[in-house]
Amino acid sequence: MTSEDSSTTSVEDPRPGPSGKPHQHLALWQETALLLAIAIVLAVVIKAFFVQAFYIPSESMEPGLVKNDRILVEKMSYWFGGTPQRGDVVVFKDPGGWLDPSEDAGPTNPLGQVMAKIGLYPSGGHLVKRVIGVAGDTITCCDKQGRISVNGQPLDEGSYVKFTPGMGCNGPMTTTCHWSAGPVPAGNVFVMGDNRDNSDDSTMHLCQRQIPDCTRDPYVPVSDVVGKVFVLLWPRDRFHVLHRPADFSGIPAPSSS
Repeated sequence: MTSEDSSTTSVEDPRPGPSGKPHQHLALWQETALLLAIAIVLAVVIKAFFVQAFYIPSESMEPGLVKNDRILVEKMSYWFGGTPQRGDVVVFKDPGGWLDPSEDAGPTNPLGQVMAKIGLYPSGGHLVKRVIGVAGDTITCCDKQGRISVNGQPLDEGSYVKFTPGMGCNGPMTTTCHWSAGPVPAGNVFVMGDNRDNSDDSTMHLCQRQIPDCTRDPYVPVSDVVGKVFVLLWPRDRFHVLHRPADFSGIPAPSSS
């Protein structure tokens, strides 16, 4: 073989093609570049329409989801008019001033940022909370057992809420265990973290009676919701699929009055 032969960028396949001429194979680097381009396109499409990876940015969803856990969010459940349901753990964009800059757990290096943009690396800059109330619902805190009620139905929440000794009720992050929210406006949801003693959620943005001329907004627009968390992906030893707690199945429809 001559030096000219060895520098050829394609290799002939002796089998004839449709035209009767031998096939031409791409060089290794060309095949690699093509496969990489296809992988990037697929990643962008999957991120845009189906599944996206995120970090957990804070301790607000303990004990189930811990800071820096990697999660997968699916978007199909809310297609074609579907909306978040009570009990769903959702990822949403900051409605405005909810996210502490220190809680943005996205990648800081340029390569990681580019990979996050195309869906090949977990994203930051979002919040993760549990939907407690949907359009029309009224949320009340709390009954004699310290339980939150939705449309008059108490939630036990023992399977997912982090209880803090001496907390008094399952609805803190306000100055009192006696508050109500709602009816939730159409196109919005009321969300809370599972770590009720450490979560910047809807309860933190409620207008309290003692605050005159309050302009806080405790609700999250459904349009800001990216999707529903369905898998805890990493750490590997805690990998599991998330399901909607049974607590929310018996909540009555909001009163029309």
